[in-house]
Amino acid sequence: MNSSTQKLSVKEKIGYSLGDLSANLVFQTLMTYLAYFYTDIYGLETKHASGIILTVGLIAAFGFNPIIGALADRTSSRWGKFRPWILFTAIPLGVVALLAFSTPDFDYKGKVIYAVVTYTLLLLLYAANNLPYSALSGVITGDMGDRNSLSAYRFVAVMFAQFFVQVFMLPIIESAGNGDKAVGIEIVMTWLAIIGTVMLIITFLTTKERIVPTPDQKSTLKEDLGDLFQNIPWIIMLVVTTLVFVTLAMKGGAYVYYFENYVDKGSLTCFIQPLLDFLVSINVNFFGENPVSAGFGLFNAGGIIFMILGITLSKRFADKYGKRDVFMVALFLSTLFIMFFYFFSPHSVGLIFTSQIFHGFFYGLTIPLLWAMIADVADFSEWKNNRRATAIIFSAMMVGLKGGLSIGSALVTAILGAYNYVSKEAAVVGEAIVQPESAIQGTRMLVSIYPAIPFLLGIGLLFFYEINKEKETLIEEELKKRRIE
Repeated sequence: MNSSTQKLSVKEKIGYSLGDLSANLVFQTLMTYLAYFYTDIYGLETKHASGIILTVGLIAAFGFNPIIGALADRTSSRWGKFRPWILFTAIPLGVVALLAFSTPDFDYKGKVIYAVVTYTLLLLLYAANNLPYSALSGVITGDMGDRNSLSAYRFVAVMFAQFFVQVFMLPIIESAGNGDKAVGIEIVMTWLAIIGTVMLIITFLTTKERIVPTPDQKSTLKEDLGDLFQNIPWIIMLVVTTLVFVTLAMKGGAYVYYFENYVDKGSLTCFIQPLLDFLVSINVNFFGENPVSAGFGLFNAGGIIFMILGITLSKRFADKYGKRDVFMVALFLSTLFIMFFYFFSPHSVGLIFTSQIFHGFFYGLTIPLLWAMIADVADFSEWKNNRRATAIIFSAMMVGLKGGLSIGSALVTAILGAYNYVSKEAAVVGEAIVQPESAIQGTRMLVSIYPAIPFLLGIGLLFFYEINKEKETLIEEELKKRRIE
Protein backbone atom coordinates (compact mmCIF):
# COMPACT_ATOMS: atom_id res chain seq x y z
CA MET A 1 0.00 0.00 0.00
CA ASN A 2 1.44 3.33 -1.09
CA SER A 3 1.47 5.90 1.71
CA SER A 4 3.23 9.24 1.60
CA THR A 5 4.75 10.35 4.89
CA GLN A 6 4.26 14.01 3.95
CA LYS A 7 2.65 16.01 6.77
CA LEU A 8 -0.54 17.88 5.97
CA SER A 9 -0.14 21.61 5.43
CA VAL A 10 -2.42 24.15 7.10
CA LYS A 11 -3.68 25.03 3.62
CA GLU A 12 -4.80 21.45 2.97
CA LYS A 13 -6.41 21.13 6.40
CA ILE A 14 -8.37 24.34 5.85
CA GLY A 15 -9.28 23.30 2.30
CA TYR A 16 -10.53 19.96 3.53
CA SER A 17 -12.52 21.57 6.36
CA LEU A 18 -14.39 23.82 3.90
CA GLY A 19 -16.08 20.70 2.55
CA ASP A 20 -17.71 20.05 5.90
CA LEU A 21 -18.56 23.72 6.30
CA SER A 22 -20.45 23.46 3.01
CA ALA A 23 -22.14 20.16 3.81
CA ASN A 24 -23.23 21.40 7.22
CA LEU A 25 -24.98 24.41 5.79
CA VAL A 26 -27.35 21.72 4.47
CA PHE A 27 -27.10 19.23 7.34
CA GLN A 28 -27.55 21.74 10.16
CA THR A 29 -30.53 23.26 8.35
CA LEU A 30 -32.10 19.80 8.10
CA MET A 31 -31.43 19.02 11.75
CA THR A 32 -32.59 22.38 13.11
CA TYR A 33 -35.40 23.46 10.82
CA LEU A 34 -36.73 20.59 8.71
CA ALA A 35 -39.52 19.58 11.13
CA TYR A 36 -40.38 23.22 11.82
CA PHE A 37 -40.29 24.05 8.09
CA TYR A 38 -42.65 21.22 7.21
CA THR A 39 -45.17 21.93 10.01
CA ASP A 40 -45.10 25.71 10.49
CA ILE A 41 -43.90 27.11 7.13
CA TYR A 42 -44.73 24.57 4.43
CA GLY A 43 -48.00 23.60 6.13
CA LEU A 44 -47.87 19.81 6.50
CA GLU A 45 -49.65 17.97 9.28
CA THR A 46 -47.36 16.48 11.93
CA LYS A 47 -48.20 12.90 10.90
CA HIS A 48 -47.29 13.55 7.25
CA ALA A 49 -44.12 15.47 8.14
CA SER A 50 -43.04 12.64 10.45
CA GLY A 51 -43.82 9.98 7.82
CA ILE A 52 -41.82 11.75 5.10
CA ILE A 53 -38.80 12.43 7.31
CA LEU A 54 -38.67 8.88 8.66
CA THR A 55 -39.49 6.89 5.50
CA VAL A 56 -37.33 8.83 3.05
CA GLY A 57 -34.54 9.10 5.61
CA LEU A 58 -34.37 5.38 6.29
CA ILE A 59 -34.52 4.54 2.58
CA ALA A 60 -31.64 6.93 2.03
CA ALA A 61 -29.69 5.57 4.97
CA PHE A 62 -29.98 1.88 4.10
CA GLY A 63 -30.22 2.23 0.32
CA PHE A 64 -28.16 5.17 -0.91
CA ASN A 65 -25.18 4.99 1.45
CA PRO A 66 -24.06 1.36 0.89
CA ILE A 67 -24.37 1.83 -2.88
CA ILE A 68 -22.38 5.08 -2.86
CA GLY A 69 -19.76 3.52 -0.57
CA ALA A 70 -19.25 0.51 -2.81
CA LEU A 71 -19.06 2.70 -5.94
CA ALA A 72 -16.65 5.18 -4.34
CA ASP A 73 -14.27 2.43 -3.22
CA ARG A 74 -14.20 1.16 -6.80
CA THR A 75 -13.78 4.56 -8.44
CA SER A 76 -10.50 5.03 -10.28
CA SER A 77 -9.51 8.37 -11.77
CA ARG A 78 -6.54 10.69 -12.12
CA TRP A 79 -8.02 12.63 -9.18
CA GLY A 80 -8.31 9.58 -6.93
CA LYS A 81 -11.27 7.63 -5.61
CA PHE A 82 -13.16 10.19 -3.55
CA ARG A 83 -12.30 13.69 -4.78
CA PRO A 84 -14.22 13.34 -8.10
CA TRP A 85 -17.45 12.71 -6.17
CA ILE A 86 -16.97 15.96 -4.26
CA LEU A 87 -16.45 17.90 -7.50
CA PHE A 88 -19.29 16.50 -9.60
CA THR A 89 -21.98 16.66 -6.91
CA ALA A 90 -21.19 20.20 -5.76
CA ILE A 91 -23.62 22.08 -8.05
CA PRO A 92 -26.51 19.55 -8.00
CA LEU A 93 -26.42 19.43 -4.19
CA GLY A 94 -26.76 23.21 -3.95
CA VAL A 95 -29.66 23.32 -6.42
CA VAL A 96 -31.64 20.55 -4.74
CA ALA A 97 -31.05 22.01 -1.25
CA LEU A 98 -32.76 25.18 -2.48
CA LEU A 99 -35.66 23.24 -4.01
CA ALA A 100 -36.19 21.21 -0.83
CA PHE A 101 -36.82 24.38 1.19
CA SER A 102 -39.01 26.07 -1.41
CA THR A 103 -42.79 26.44 -1.01
CA PRO A 104 -44.48 26.04 -4.42
CA ASP A 105 -48.17 26.87 -4.64
CA PHE A 106 -49.51 23.31 -4.90
CA ASP A 107 -52.60 21.77 -3.33
CA TYR A 108 -52.00 19.69 -0.21
CA LYS A 109 -51.42 16.41 -2.08
CA GLY A 110 -49.02 18.15 -4.44
CA LYS A 111 -47.13 19.56 -1.47
CA VAL A 112 -46.69 16.09 0.01
CA ILE A 113 -45.44 14.68 -3.31
CA TYR A 114 -43.08 17.63 -3.81
CA ALA A 115 -41.68 17.19 -0.29
CA VAL A 116 -41.08 13.48 -0.86
CA VAL A 117 -39.32 14.01 -4.21
CA THR A 118 -37.11 16.91 -3.15
CA TYR A 119 -36.16 15.37 0.20
CA THR A 120 -35.27 12.09 -1.53
CA LEU A 121 -33.06 13.84 -4.09
CA LEU A 122 -31.45 15.94 -1.37
CA LEU A 123 -30.48 12.90 0.72
CA LEU A 124 -29.22 11.04 -2.37
CA LEU A 125 -26.95 13.92 -3.39
CA TYR A 126 -25.87 14.54 0.18
CA ALA A 127 -24.76 10.89 0.41
CA ALA A 128 -22.96 11.08 -2.95
CA ASN A 129 -21.08 14.15 -1.77
CA ASN A 130 -20.52 13.76 1.96
CA LEU A 131 -19.76 10.04 2.13
CA PRO A 132 -16.74 10.25 -0.24
CA TYR A 133 -15.77 13.48 1.54
CA SER A 134 -15.75 11.68 4.90
CA ALA A 135 -13.84 8.72 3.47
CA LEU A 136 -11.27 11.14 2.09
CA SER A 137 -10.09 11.81 5.66
CA GLY A 138 -9.00 8.18 5.89
CA VAL A 139 -6.71 8.41 2.84
CA ILE A 140 -5.29 11.93 3.16
CA THR A 141 -2.89 10.71 5.84
CA GLY A 142 -2.09 7.56 7.78
CA ASP A 143 -0.61 9.45 10.71
CA MET A 144 -3.08 9.31 13.63
CA GLY A 145 -1.79 12.52 15.22
CA ASP A 146 -2.24 14.37 11.92
CA ARG A 147 -5.63 12.71 11.55
CA ASN A 148 -6.69 14.04 14.96
CA SER A 149 -5.52 17.50 13.87
CA LEU A 150 -7.45 17.23 10.59
CA SER A 151 -10.59 16.27 12.49
CA ALA A 152 -10.18 19.29 14.74
CA TYR A 153 -9.91 21.64 11.73
CA ARG A 154 -12.87 19.93 10.13
CA PHE A 155 -15.15 20.25 13.08
CA VAL A 156 -14.25 23.83 13.86
CA ALA A 157 -15.62 24.43 10.36
CA VAL A 158 -18.70 22.39 11.25
CA MET A 159 -19.25 24.63 14.26
CA PHE A 160 -19.05 27.76 12.13
CA ALA A 161 -21.79 26.32 9.89
CA GLN A 162 -23.81 25.34 12.94
CA PHE A 163 -23.27 28.81 14.42
CA PHE A 164 -24.67 30.49 11.34
CA VAL A 165 -27.65 28.17 10.96
CA GLN A 166 -28.67 28.03 14.61
CA VAL A 167 -27.80 31.61 15.64
CA PHE A 168 -28.45 33.88 12.67
CA MET A 169 -30.59 31.95 10.21
CA LEU A 170 -34.02 32.42 11.84
CA PRO A 171 -33.63 36.22 12.26
CA ILE A 172 -32.21 36.50 8.73
CA ILE A 173 -35.11 34.47 7.33
CA GLU A 174 -37.61 36.82 9.03
CA SER A 175 -35.73 39.90 7.81
CA ALA A 176 -35.19 38.68 4.23
CA GLY A 177 -38.86 37.78 3.86
CA ASN A 178 -40.16 40.87 5.68
CA GLY A 179 -41.91 38.55 8.12
CA ASP A 180 -42.83 35.96 5.47
CA LYS A 181 -40.72 32.95 6.45
CA ALA A 182 -41.53 31.05 3.24
CA VAL A 183 -40.01 33.82 1.12
CA GLY A 184 -37.17 34.39 3.56
CA ILE A 185 -35.99 30.80 3.66
CA GLU A 186 -35.87 30.60 -0.14
CA ILE A 187 -33.69 33.71 -0.30
CA VAL A 188 -31.35 32.41 2.40
CA MET A 189 -31.07 28.95 0.83
CA THR A 190 -30.21 30.50 -2.55
CA TRP A 191 -27.15 32.18 -1.05
CA LEU A 192 -26.19 29.09 0.95
CA ALA A 193 -26.33 26.99 -2.24
CA ILE A 194 -23.94 29.35 -4.05
CA ILE A 195 -21.48 29.64 -1.16
CA GLY A 196 -21.56 25.90 -0.43
CA THR A 197 -20.84 25.00 -4.05
CA VAL A 198 -17.77 27.25 -4.15
CA MET A 199 -16.40 25.76 -0.93
CA LEU A 200 -16.78 22.18 -2.21
CA ILE A 201 -14.81 23.05 -5.33
CA ILE A 202 -12.05 24.53 -3.13
CA THR A 203 -11.96 21.26 -1.15
CA PHE A 204 -11.45 19.33 -4.38
CA LEU A 205 -8.64 21.64 -5.51
CA THR A 206 -6.67 21.73 -2.24
CA THR A 207 -6.65 18.08 -1.11
CA LYS A 208 -4.69 15.00 -2.14
CA GLU A 209 -5.22 11.27 -1.65
CA ARG A 210 -2.02 9.67 -0.30
CA ILE A 211 -3.05 6.21 0.91
CA VAL A 212 -3.63 4.24 -2.27
CA PRO A 213 -4.23 0.47 -2.17
CA THR A 214 -1.90 -1.54 -4.39
CA PRO A 215 -3.54 -3.64 -7.14
CA ASP A 216 -3.00 -6.93 -5.28
CA GLN A 217 -5.11 -5.62 -2.38
CA LYS A 218 -8.29 -5.25 -4.42
CA SER A 219 -11.28 -6.99 -2.89
CA THR A 220 -14.76 -7.96 -3.90
CA LEU A 221 -17.88 -6.38 -2.43
CA LYS A 222 -18.64 -9.71 -0.74
CA GLU A 223 -15.21 -9.66 0.96
CA ASP A 224 -15.69 -6.05 2.06
CA LEU A 225 -19.07 -6.82 3.59
CA GLY A 226 -17.68 -9.93 5.25
CA ASP A 227 -14.90 -7.86 6.81
CA LEU A 228 -17.46 -5.37 8.09
CA PHE A 229 -19.68 -7.81 9.90
CA GLN A 230 -16.70 -9.46 11.61
CA ASN A 231 -15.43 -6.06 12.74
CA ILE A 232 -16.83 -5.56 16.26
CA PRO A 233 -15.50 -1.97 16.64
CA TRP A 234 -17.29 -1.09 13.40
CA ILE A 235 -20.60 -2.54 14.64
CA ILE A 236 -20.28 -0.62 17.90
CA MET A 237 -19.46 2.65 16.14
CA LEU A 238 -22.38 2.15 13.74
CA VAL A 239 -24.82 1.88 16.64
CA VAL A 240 -23.15 4.69 18.60
CA THR A 241 -23.29 7.00 15.56
CA THR A 242 -26.98 6.26 15.12
CA LEU A 243 -27.72 6.97 18.77
CA VAL A 244 -25.70 10.21 18.78
CA PHE A 245 -27.57 11.60 15.79
CA VAL A 246 -30.95 10.54 17.15
CA THR A 247 -30.22 12.79 20.13
CA LEU A 248 -28.82 15.66 18.05
CA ALA A 249 -31.79 15.66 15.68
CA MET A 250 -34.33 15.31 18.48
CA LYS A 251 -33.13 18.12 20.70
CA GLY A 252 -31.90 20.28 17.81
CA GLY A 253 -35.26 20.11 16.06
CA ALA A 254 -37.21 20.69 19.29
CA TYR A 255 -35.42 23.83 20.54
CA VAL A 256 -37.33 26.17 18.22
CA TYR A 257 -40.64 24.76 19.53
CA TYR A 258 -39.28 25.04 23.10
CA PHE A 259 -38.57 28.75 22.70
CA GLU A 260 -41.82 29.52 20.91
CA ASN A 261 -44.10 27.60 23.26
CA TYR A 262 -42.42 27.08 26.65
CA VAL A 263 -39.85 29.75 27.55
CA ASP A 264 -41.49 32.84 29.08
CA LYS A 265 -41.11 35.70 26.60
CA GLY A 266 -40.98 38.40 29.27
CA SER A 267 -38.23 36.65 31.21
CA LEU A 268 -36.38 35.94 27.98
CA THR A 269 -36.56 39.59 26.92
CA CYS A 270 -35.28 40.81 30.29
CA PHE A 271 -32.39 38.33 30.18
CA ILE A 272 -31.16 39.08 26.65
CA GLN A 273 -31.94 42.83 26.49
CA PRO A 274 -28.63 44.03 28.00
CA LEU A 275 -26.68 42.02 25.44
CA LEU A 276 -28.88 43.21 22.59
CA ASP A 277 -28.46 46.82 23.74
CA PHE A 278 -24.69 46.36 23.79
CA LEU A 279 -24.69 44.87 20.28
CA VAL A 280 -26.80 47.75 18.98
CA SER A 281 -24.38 50.23 20.60
CA ILE A 282 -21.53 48.80 18.51
CA ASN A 283 -23.71 48.69 15.36
CA VAL A 284 -24.21 44.94 15.46
CA ASN A 285 -27.87 44.02 15.13
CA PHE A 286 -28.26 40.56 13.63
CA PHE A 287 -31.11 39.42 15.84
CA GLY A 288 -34.03 41.70 14.94
CA GLU A 289 -36.94 42.72 17.16
CA ASN A 290 -38.54 39.33 17.87
CA PRO A 291 -37.45 38.15 21.36
CA VAL A 292 -38.07 34.50 20.47
CA SER A 293 -35.81 34.45 17.41
CA ALA A 294 -33.23 36.66 19.18
CA GLY A 295 -33.26 34.48 22.31
CA PHE A 296 -33.13 31.30 20.24
CA GLY A 297 -30.12 32.63 18.35
CA LEU A 298 -28.25 33.75 21.47
CA PHE A 299 -29.04 30.46 23.22
CA ASN A 300 -27.52 28.52 20.33
CA ALA A 301 -24.61 30.98 20.12
CA GLY A 302 -23.54 30.29 23.69
CA GLY A 303 -23.61 26.54 23.17
CA ILE A 304 -21.73 26.68 19.88
CA ILE A 305 -19.00 29.04 21.12
CA PHE A 306 -18.24 26.63 23.94
CA MET A 307 -18.51 23.67 21.55
CA ILE A 308 -15.73 25.25 19.51
CA LEU A 309 -13.67 25.60 22.67
CA GLY A 310 -14.25 21.89 23.37
CA ILE A 311 -13.23 20.99 19.84
CA THR A 312 -9.97 22.91 20.15
CA LEU A 313 -9.09 20.98 23.32
CA SER A 314 -10.19 17.60 21.97
CA LYS A 315 -6.92 16.64 20.27
CA ARG A 316 -4.89 17.38 23.40
CA PHE A 317 -7.03 15.07 25.52
CA ALA A 318 -7.26 12.38 22.82
CA ASP A 319 -3.49 12.27 22.30
CA LYS A 320 -2.97 11.84 26.04
CA TYR A 321 -5.82 9.53 27.07
CA GLY A 322 -7.06 7.97 23.82
CA LYS A 323 -10.16 8.77 21.78
CA ARG A 324 -12.49 6.20 23.35
CA ASP A 325 -12.02 7.22 26.98
CA VAL A 326 -12.28 10.95 26.29
CA PHE A 327 -15.38 10.38 24.16
CA MET A 328 -17.14 8.39 26.90
CA VAL A 329 -16.46 10.80 29.75
CA ALA A 330 -17.29 13.93 27.74
CA LEU A 331 -20.50 12.41 26.34
CA PHE A 332 -21.66 11.48 29.85
CA LEU A 333 -21.06 15.00 31.19
CA SER A 334 -22.83 16.57 28.22
CA THR A 335 -25.81 14.26 28.83
CA LEU A 336 -26.20 15.52 32.40
CA PHE A 337 -26.68 19.07 31.14
CA ILE A 338 -29.33 17.88 28.66
CA MET A 339 -31.27 16.19 31.47
CA PHE A 340 -31.21 19.37 33.58
CA PHE A 341 -33.58 21.02 31.07
CA TYR A 342 -36.46 19.00 32.45
CA PHE A 343 -36.23 20.82 35.78
CA PHE A 344 -36.14 24.40 34.46
CA SER A 345 -39.25 26.57 34.73
CA PRO A 346 -40.27 28.87 31.86
CA HIS A 347 -38.75 31.77 33.81
CA SER A 348 -35.34 30.11 34.49
CA VAL A 349 -33.75 31.66 31.42
CA GLY A 350 -30.32 32.08 33.02
CA LEU A 351 -30.17 28.41 33.98
CA ILE A 352 -31.39 27.38 30.52
CA PHE A 353 -28.57 29.34 28.85
CA THR A 354 -25.95 28.14 31.38
CA SER A 355 -26.88 24.48 30.91
CA GLN A 356 -26.63 24.88 27.14
CA ILE A 357 -23.15 26.37 27.49
CA PHE A 358 -21.85 23.47 29.60
CA HIS A 359 -23.53 20.91 27.37
CA GLY A 360 -21.92 22.56 24.34
CA PHE A 361 -18.44 22.46 25.85
CA PHE A 362 -18.49 18.78 26.84
CA TYR A 363 -20.19 17.67 23.64
CA GLY A 364 -17.62 19.68 21.67
CA LEU A 365 -14.87 17.44 23.05
CA THR A 366 -16.54 14.44 21.37
CA ILE A 367 -17.18 15.95 17.95
CA PRO A 368 -13.78 15.44 16.25
CA LEU A 369 -13.34 12.09 17.99
CA LEU A 370 -16.36 10.37 16.42
CA TRP A 371 -15.06 10.64 12.86
CA ALA A 372 -11.45 10.07 13.86
CA MET A 373 -12.59 6.84 15.59
CA ILE A 374 -14.34 5.74 12.41
CA ALA A 375 -11.11 6.32 10.46
CA ASP A 376 -9.40 4.20 13.15
CA VAL A 377 -11.95 1.46 12.49
CA ALA A 378 -10.88 1.48 8.82
CA ASP A 379 -7.28 1.08 9.99
CA PHE A 380 -8.34 -1.73 12.33
CA SER A 381 -9.99 -3.54 9.41
CA GLU A 382 -6.87 -3.17 7.26
CA TRP A 383 -4.65 -4.27 10.17
CA LYS A 384 -6.78 -7.35 10.81
CA ASN A 385 -7.63 -8.39 7.23
CA ASN A 386 -4.77 -6.85 5.20
CA ARG A 387 -7.37 -5.19 2.95
CA ARG A 388 -8.54 -1.59 3.06
CA ALA A 389 -12.12 -0.56 2.21
CA THR A 390 -12.34 2.99 3.50
CA ALA A 391 -15.51 4.24 1.81
CA ILE A 392 -17.68 1.26 2.64
CA ILE A 393 -16.74 1.61 6.32
CA PHE A 394 -17.61 5.30 6.21
CA SER A 395 -20.78 4.50 4.26
CA ALA A 396 -21.90 2.29 7.09
CA MET A 397 -21.33 5.15 9.50
CA MET A 398 -23.32 7.42 7.19
CA VAL A 399 -26.12 4.87 7.49
CA GLY A 400 -25.96 5.54 11.21
CA LEU A 401 -25.85 9.31 10.72
CA LYS A 402 -28.75 9.40 8.25
CA GLY A 403 -30.71 6.80 10.19
CA GLY A 404 -30.20 8.71 13.43
CA LEU A 405 -31.09 12.02 11.81
CA SER A 406 -34.24 10.54 10.27
CA ILE A 407 -35.36 8.79 13.45
CA GLY A 408 -34.62 11.81 15.65
CA SER A 409 -36.30 14.33 13.33
CA ALA A 410 -39.32 12.09 12.85
CA LEU A 411 -39.58 11.65 16.61
CA VAL A 412 -39.85 15.42 17.03
CA THR A 413 -43.03 15.68 14.95
CA ALA A 414 -44.37 12.28 16.05
CA ILE A 415 -43.95 13.05 19.76
CA LEU A 416 -45.42 16.54 19.36
CA GLY A 417 -48.38 14.97 17.58
CA ALA A 418 -48.76 12.40 20.37
CA TYR A 419 -48.79 15.27 22.90
CA ASN A 420 -51.53 17.03 20.84
CA TYR A 421 -49.41 19.80 19.34
CA VAL A 422 -51.31 21.87 16.78
CA SER A 423 -49.83 23.81 13.89
CA LYS A 424 -49.11 27.52 14.26
CA GLU A 425 -52.02 28.54 12.05
CA ALA A 426 -54.52 26.39 13.94
CA ALA A 427 -53.22 27.56 17.31
CA VAL A 428 -53.72 31.28 16.76
CA VAL A 429 -56.54 32.83 18.79
CA GLY A 430 -56.52 36.55 18.13
CA GLU A 431 -52.80 37.34 18.40
CA ALA A 432 -51.94 34.72 21.00
CA ILE A 433 -50.56 31.28 20.22
CA VAL A 434 -52.35 28.69 22.34
CA GLN A 435 -50.99 25.19 22.81
CA PRO A 436 -52.55 22.55 25.09
CA GLU A 437 -50.65 21.83 28.29
CA SER A 438 -49.82 18.36 26.98
CA ALA A 439 -47.98 19.87 23.99
CA ILE A 440 -45.94 22.07 26.35
CA GLN A 441 -44.97 18.98 28.36
CA GLY A 442 -44.01 17.16 25.15
CA THR A 443 -41.75 20.07 24.19
CA ARG A 444 -40.00 19.90 27.57
CA MET A 445 -39.44 16.16 27.24
CA LEU A 446 -38.04 16.59 23.72
CA VAL A 447 -35.18 18.78 24.92
CA SER A 448 -34.37 16.84 28.10
CA ILE A 449 -35.31 13.27 28.99
CA TYR A 450 -35.96 11.80 25.54
CA PRO A 451 -32.67 12.97 23.93
CA ALA A 452 -30.65 11.89 27.00
CA ILE A 453 -31.62 8.23 26.53
CA PRO A 454 -29.72 7.56 23.24
CA PHE A 455 -26.59 9.28 24.58
CA LEU A 456 -26.60 7.07 27.69
CA LEU A 457 -27.05 3.92 25.58
CA GLY A 458 -24.10 4.97 23.40
CA ILE A 459 -21.88 5.43 26.46
CA GLY A 460 -22.74 1.91 27.61
CA LEU A 461 -21.78 0.43 24.22
CA LEU A 462 -18.39 2.12 24.23
CA PHE A 463 -17.30 -0.03 27.18
CA PHE A 464 -17.07 -2.85 24.60
CA TYR A 465 -15.08 -0.82 22.01
CA GLU A 466 -11.58 -2.32 22.03
CA ILE A 467 -9.55 0.36 20.22
CA ASN A 468 -8.14 2.16 23.26
CA LYS A 469 -4.99 4.30 23.43
CA GLU A 470 -2.61 1.31 23.51
CA LYS A 471 -4.28 -0.41 20.55
CA GLU A 472 -4.32 2.83 18.53
CA THR A 473 -0.53 3.01 18.86
CA LEU A 474 -0.04 -0.67 18.01
CA ILE A 475 -2.18 -0.48 14.85
CA GLU A 476 -0.52 2.72 13.65
CA GLU A 477 3.00 1.34 14.07
CA GLU A 478 2.27 -2.00 12.37
CA LEU A 479 0.46 -0.39 9.43
CA LYS A 480 3.36 2.02 8.89
CA LYS A 481 5.72 -0.95 8.62
CA ARG A 482 3.46 -2.74 6.13
CA ARG A 483 3.02 0.33 3.95
CA ILE A 484 6.78 0.89 3.76
CA GLU A 485 7.21 -2.72 2.64
